[in-house]
Amino acid sequence: MENNIGFRIIPRSQRPDLQLIEQFRNVVTPHLSDNMNRIFASCSQLKPYHAGGRLVGTALTVKTRPGDNLMIHKAIEMALPGEVIVVDGDGDLTNSLIGEIMTRLAEQKGVAGFVLNGAIRDSGAIAGRNFPVYARGITHRGPYKDGPGEINVPVSIGGMIVNPGDIIVGDEDGLVAVPVQHAELILGKARQMQQIEDKIIATLEQGENINRDWIDEFLKQKGCQLNDTNAMN
Repeated sequence: MENNIGFRIIPRSQRPDLQLIEQFRNVVTPHLSDNMNRIFASCSQLKPYHAGGRLVGTALTVKTRPGDNLMIHKAIEMALPGEVIVVDGDGDLTNSLIGEIMTRLAEQKGVAGFVLNGAIRDSGAIAGRNFPVYARGITHRGPYKDGPGEINVPVSIGGMIVNPGDIIVGDEDGLVAVPVQHAELILGKARQMQQIEDKIIATLEQGENINRDWIDEFLKQKGCQLNDTNAMN
């Protein structure tokens, strides 16, 4: 079928520069999220299930019906090194979408990791390795392989819209998807925030005080009644 909506594979768009992607490896997700007004992050239900290590790469997106991993298998076969397989399984936890063998296959092909709006199994094996796997939950019940599904289409991962080729960053705090067209701008802002926070932490470690007058000033702007907060009734 020439245009089989819901069961198709869309050609890749151009990937971001690999050097640009690598620069995100030393940036934490809170700084990226804050500089995208905190609306490009996945929900807190998506958690890391691997032993440890950051996830950085470009999104190879998969949309599948709940509990079916046929198109995830296809994504593994077509994945390029450094891509993150990002799967929208509608958040369903009835059946797992991947397990140990699929993660090992993906790692062998150079896949950077998995992000699943769905469940995994073989969680003990996944937890014992550093290959990044983020998911919504765990179940021993296995998947079906019937389709339908789509590859390289926009997907929703816990409320986070991910487009093919977006830069995915994951750490212990969660996941963010950085739109490619804004990647350099967001990276620069995140680095500036890191420098500011480093200075604050250094000041605190030296035992020096930090000016906190902004709190009362802001409360006044909001119309808060400020009495002597150190006085007792």
